Amino acid sequence: MTDDLNLILEDATETMQKGIQHLEAELGKIRAGKASPTMLDGLTVEYYGAPTQISQVANVTVLDARTISIQPWEKNMLQAIERSIMGANIGVTPQNDGIQIRLFMPPLTEERRKEMVKKAAGEAEQSKVAIRNIRRDAIEQVKKLQKDGLSEDAAKDAEKNIQEVTDKYIVLVEKHLAAKEKDMMSV
Repeated sequence: MTDDLNLILEDATETMQKGIQHLEAELGKIRAGKASPTMLDGLTVEYYGAPTQISQVANVTVLDARTISIQPWEKNMLQAIERSIMGANIGVTPQNDGIQIRLFMPPLTEERRKEMVKKAAGEAEQSKVAIRNIRRDAIEQVKKLQKDGLSEDAAKDAEKNIQEVTDKYIVLVEKHLAAKEKDMMSV
């Protein structure tokens, strides 16, 4: 029975860790006033009939704190990349010079910063909900084991361990959110 409990705890921990990784990826996509190639993650272009990520058809580099350079490997991709960026509405207008596309990050206004903080807080809240759902599922599995003959003490200990892991990951979500808020609110 203890092997089953360990497996439930390990599975819950692993799934919560994936939730944190997802949060990190989502927070990376939220613009903080600094140029970051992760802003373009998820943007695709039509490349020989298949939707392909921009990073797979072009060299994406950060020139300075406020400028991203996108240099496609094939010149005919310039317009497609430009259209994809315009369509994504990431708040940046691409500058196409015929060789490469430059994205100049405008400084964020106070209002826009607060909007971004709200968006980050929403992502963090979604992560917390996901972590709590993982906790609920793990506790339900422990209760099923208890019906199948697991002692009440062992079940209570397992639930306590699951709660401790949950609390640890909720604190981790808060730390990620606080770091992103600090990053976005600094001018």
